[in-house]
Amino acid sequence: MAEIVVIGAGIGGLPMAYDLKKQIRAEDSVTVISNVSYFQFTPSNPWAAVGWRKREDITVDLAPVLEKLGIKFIADGAKKLNPDDNTVTLESGREVSYDYLVIATGPELAFDEVEGLGPNGFTQSVCSVDHALEANEEWEKFCKNPGPIVVGAVQGASCYGPAYEFAMIMDTDLRKRKIRDKVPMTFVTAEPYIGHLGLDGVGDTNGLLEAEMRHRHIKWITNARTDKVEDGKMFVSEMAMGGDVVSTHELDFTYSMMLPAFRGIPAFMSIDGLVNPRGFITVDKHQRNVKYSNIFSVGVCIAIPPIGPTAVAVGVPKTGYMIESMVAAAAANISEVLRGQEPTHEPTWNAFCLADFGDKGVAFLAEPQNPPRNRNWAAEGKWVHWAKIGFEKYFLRKIRKGQSEPFFEKAMMKTISLTRLRGK
Repeated sequence: MAEIVVIGAGIGGLPMAYDLKKQIRAEDSVTVISNVSYFQFTPSNPWAAVGWRKREDITVDLAPVLEKLGIKFIADGAKKLNPDDNTVTLESGREVSYDYLVIATGPELAFDEVEGLGPNGFTQSVCSVDHALEANEEWEKFCKNPGPIVVGAVQGASCYGPAYEFAMIMDTDLRKRKIRDKVPMTFVTAEPYIGHLGLDGVGDTNGLLEAEMRHRHIKWITNARTDKVEDGKMFVSEMAMGGDVVSTHELDFTYSMMLPAFRGIPAFMSIDGLVNPRGFITVDKHQRNVKYSNIFSVGVCIAIPPIGPTAVAVGVPKTGYMIESMVAAAAANISEVLRGQEPTHEPTWNAFCLADFGDKGVAFLAEPQNPPRNRNWAAEGKWVHWAKIGFEKYFLRKIRKGQSEPFFEKAMMKTISLTRLRGK
């Protein structure tokens, strides 16, 4: 009998537990540990931040779902991993033993790396449902007394899609409220160009996103290092390769949402052989750590090197489709190891994304994620908005039912079919 523990219950951790339950032996058990008692559908957070979704629309209470599946659940955050003893110490002081461990925590949000950044400073976030709901409270106040907006992602960020989405969604919501004319908007990003996305672009994301921002009267600053944030003012340096400052900007704002850099969570930080200097889990081609062969990892918490050199640090995103391939490979590999075999499965690490703009959107597909690619495709239209709404409902329905499926692969195939029907 093997005790398998999954730390994290997000887009990586929960499907991981579902897949493991289907593939392990009858005598094995799965336990999920999470610092919150619910699953949250993170891609919907930009909608929640403008009031288009409520908490109950995009969260699922985990205990009853996992109980039905025979999966044990502990709503208690991980405080310290002890890989040499095969134990995890939780925030409550409880100690949990494991034979195999899957780390799927997602990241810690490094707001402290920029003075004044984040919900405890002067900017908002859409990185969690709690942050998005706080951002919505401030959004409603802002709409009663509108002014300039600064939105984007700081140096070291590795998830750019939500920044573009939120900029466009705010624009759409402001136009619906008929106050867009009162709101100058500036997009600030560490990316070397608009639509880089941490992937050196996908298809014509540069052209598509630049055109969209021009159409919506959104100005932008790229190669941007956010130096500090004060109440109503952001200080930004435009950088050149080599570290020279090209120009500086003092941007006034009444409302701001800036995505932070990510790092690994404190429970794993500085464990030799497990993490890189930023605290991200290092894995081999089978999603397994080299030093600790009974530890696997999936999702945003794993270490991936940047695509190439940039003037400002730009991280690499881990999109849902990519995470799904990690989950499928890791679950199959653990199943093989349990049966005395060597792991053979490798994730595809392809990237697929539906970026919603509130009334239309952009979809892109990169196979593989890092160039050069076998498939490098992007398209835009109103159908992307409706496709993302449909995917949200489908994904949450399956999660509530405890069903594990290739969610993102199905969404990708459906989206490509839609583009063909429209002659894209």
